Amino acid sequence: LDFIAPFEAHNTGEFLLRPKGDVTDVTWAIYGPSPFVSKVIGTFVSFDNMIGKDFEQGLADLKSVVEK
Repeated sequence: LDFIAPFEAHNTGEFLLRPKGDVTDVTWAIYGPSPFVSKVIGTFVSFDNMIGKDFEQGLADLKSVVEK
């Protein structure tokens, strides 16, 4: 995943699929370096709040496609 704003970042996206009976649990995560600027901003701003809605929408879209 490449981010441009609020600052440039290049991360690895990962989907973890865990079958559970008739359903599959999906976890979507990103990993990458955390430069000093990211750490400073992270003390004032929640990254989960910044991109969490995008993750939730992406997972909802994935569910919609899979259930068709």
